[in-house]
Order: sequence, then C-alpha cells, then structure tokens
Amino acid sequence: MDLNWLLRMTQWLRHPPSGLQLRIMLGAVALALLLVGVEHFWGWPDWLRVNGSRMRLPKP
Repeated sequence: MDLNWLLRMTQWLRHPPSGLQLRIMLGAVALALLLVGVEHFWGWPDWLRVNGSRMRLPKP
C-alpha cells in the first residue's frame, strides 16, 4: 500500500468528516451504484451513449 494512502487514512481518522459530508459521499456512491444497476439490468438508451447513434428527428 502506498504511504500517501496510509497518511490520508490516519488524517481521516484523526479528523473525521462531518455528517453532511458523509451524507453527500454516501449519496454519490448510491447514485453511482444506481447507474451501474440500470446499465446492467436494462441497458443504456442510445441517446445517452457517448459513441452511440444520434437521435434522429422525424422528417416533416
């Protein structure tokens, strides 16, 4: 393990984050897990893909 990570962990233990910071971090992790679950079970829509096909508008 890198020494920087050990120092960072000891700093975190000595000065833990506030409750609001913990809720924000947990919310970000929950959102990331939700997006992974959506992509795994239902797939991802083409219009949200970076390299996917573009949404074509119907011709009038």
